[in-house]
Amino acid sequence: MNNTRPHPHHSKLVSVLWNIADGLRGTYRPPQYRRVMLPLVVLSRFDAILSRHTDAMKARFDEEQAKPEGKRLPPRLLDKVLTQIIGSSRKEVLYNVSGFNLTRLLDDADHIAANLSLYIQGFSPKARDIFDKFEFDNEINKLDESNRLFQILKNFVGDLKKEGLALSPEAISNTQMGYLFEELIRKFNEQANEEAGDHFTPREVIELMVNIVFNEDHQELKKEAVYRTIYDPTCGTGGMLSESEKHLKSYNNAIKLGLYGQEYNNESYAICCADLLIKDEPAANIIFGDTLGVKNAKDKGNGFTPHDGHPHQRFDYMFANPPFGVKWENQKEFVENEHSNEGFKGRFGAGLPRINDGSLLFLQHMISKMKQPEENDGQGSRIAVVFNGSPLFTGDAGSGESNIRRFCIENDLLEAVIALPDQMFYNTGIYTYIWILSNKKSPERQGKIQLIDATAHYQKMAKSLGNKRNELANAHIDDLTQIYAGFKQNGSSTLITDKNGASKVCSKIFDNQTFGYLKITVERPLRLNFHITPERIKRLHAQSAFINLAKSKKIKHAEQISADIKQGEAAQQAIICALNALGQQESQLFQNRKAFLKVLDPALKKLDFAITAPVKKAIIEALSERDAEADICRDNKGKPEPDSQLRDSELIPMPSETPLPLTLGYDNQTHLTDLLDEMRPTIHAYMQAEVLPHAADAWVDEDKTKIGYEIPINRHFYIYEPPRPLADIKADIVALEQEIMQMLGRLS
Repeated sequence: MNNTRPHPHHSKLVSVLWNIADGLRGTYRPPQYRRVMLPLVVLSRFDAILSRHTDAMKARFDEEQAKPEGKRLPPRLLDKVLTQIIGSSRKEVLYNVSGFNLTRLLDDADHIAANLSLYIQGFSPKARDIFDKFEFDNEINKLDESNRLFQILKNFVGDLKKEGLALSPEAISNTQMGYLFEELIRKFNEQANEEAGDHFTPREVIELMVNIVFNEDHQELKKEAVYRTIYDPTCGTGGMLSESEKHLKSYNNAIKLGLYGQEYNNESYAICCADLLIKDEPAANIIFGDTLGVKNAKDKGNGFTPHDGHPHQRFDYMFANPPFGVKWENQKEFVENEHSNEGFKGRFGAGLPRINDGSLLFLQHMISKMKQPEENDGQGSRIAVVFNGSPLFTGDAGSGESNIRRFCIENDLLEAVIALPDQMFYNTGIYTYIWILSNKKSPERQGKIQLIDATAHYQKMAKSLGNKRNELANAHIDDLTQIYAGFKQNGSSTLITDKNGASKVCSKIFDNQTFGYLKITVERPLRLNFHITPERIKRLHAQSAFINLAKSKKIKHAEQISADIKQGEAAQQAIICALNALGQQESQLFQNRKAFLKVLDPALKKLDFAITAPVKKAIIEALSERDAEADICRDNKGKPEPDSQLRDSELIPMPSETPLPLTLGYDNQTHLTDLLDEMRPTIHAYMQAEVLPHAADAWVDEDKTKIGYEIPINRHFYIYEPPRPLADIKADIVALEQEIMQMLGRLS
């Protein structure tokens, strides 16, 4: 897997570039070095391609400009002519007509800033846009003002050359360049205590993703004249796109690919576009903007697209690593409007997750981009996306997260979930999971979901990179790909063994229904006793409705406020007096509410003001206590009233024979009656077995029944290990005590 590993001199390159960057100290703080170093690295890559053609491009451009305006080549044709100076086969526009290159810039130290700006302005439009996104002009001016520009550029060119290093495409591949950018970004973010997860995914993880996604279509993709589209809605620096392209071309170099993406970070966008331009691929397919959408976004004149940049396109393959646990407050209004107004005609029909994690919004977005097999000669689409653990189980039944999982599973889109080892990512040590989705499942996979435990598939890195201490080796990727392709219940690894030395079970197959459940609300009847005692009357002062009697709703007019308060206090006193008097007359403990009200109501009616319903409720609350021996409190229709303090919920596994998708709407109310008719025997059986033997008076509030979905992958692979015998534990403690005593003895 050399082609998916960093350059042999990766560490040396990073070290040299960081040392160069350290020359910025003073003018910049270390976290700000990226503002200069990243565009310089990109500039060096372009320069390596164009510098040998500097004079030819300048001459051809000047020749054209010397012509009368009416006889000049049209801009598009001139772009093509200038580009083909690099090579006749080049398709994407790339040139520089300034007459400068990095070496020539150093020949004129006195005019370095002006000449560097001219050099940047001399690039073809898309390349120039890349440096605009870096906002490199600002850095040129800043460095010039501090008299650092010439020295930094001199060091950049000279130090790399002195160390025998180069950043040209011939010297360092785009994949290896990706590693270099990632390492630099990580180091810069480290200095700023920021996360780098928005930018990139470890390349070996991407390779596993593309291996699995393309596995099912392997034979089809080998055919001649094949064209496929690949899309990443959070493309960062383009790692997903470049790795998937490289993988496909490894076994079909003639395959035609369309690479598409969108990225909201200007720096990452610039790096991604530069990568595509250098590879002679359409950078215009990468959109600078917010994939989810921002309502009423300001036009800053930088080409930012505040919505889906590919609104009407569908793609064959999609890959993504949405940011983990990132709030979507900025997109909230746009997303909520689309959810409410467009429903399933838009992207977010199934539901909206909590505001503090928008990763499942990206999943829905990608699903909306799937080609439908019936409209695409049976091809359909496949998706691989990296999540943390939260999307697997977060959210109660009927919540946005649960409903999104429900949509994926009930529509038979979720093909597999792969649990990766921890410490795989640069900025976090948490466990991560790859979701594989497809709308063209093979017959044996239909109605099924494969769970793969890959948490033991890793090797320790020779040198940690931030939080990344583990990596997938070639053998791990091959093994996991085979485990996925094998699609076996209790499929085992060829590499990993369990504690007993047997091949570790890494694959389990489940019906879709396994991950669904009914959440029922179990009610118990309210049973209260009532007693009119000084202690219970005193509780009335803690009831808000009673307290509010002595508050005024007036905002102004102090006299009126004072009058309202006095009137309310008088009412409070009157109620207390009436209850005290009643308590002296009725000293018995009532265990029936209706009987108690026959005593209470006449006493309250004697007051010279009407008792409102909230105040009466407060009085009853103060004078009552829960009593298991008391009669059941019933409503006007004679139905038992539920006791909120005894309310409980139960989760019932969905019956395996349940036909999917359910008719129940995603509001958990539409067609609820139909669902209850179907599920009532299951609910009844559960109540008889699990609830009623312990609470014979319990019942189910059917109106509150909800459907939930979760994917507890860790639970399905959990193996119980009994605790060690107490004698062994005791022996270890004794041995440890003896060791400590010996150590203390040596100290004395």
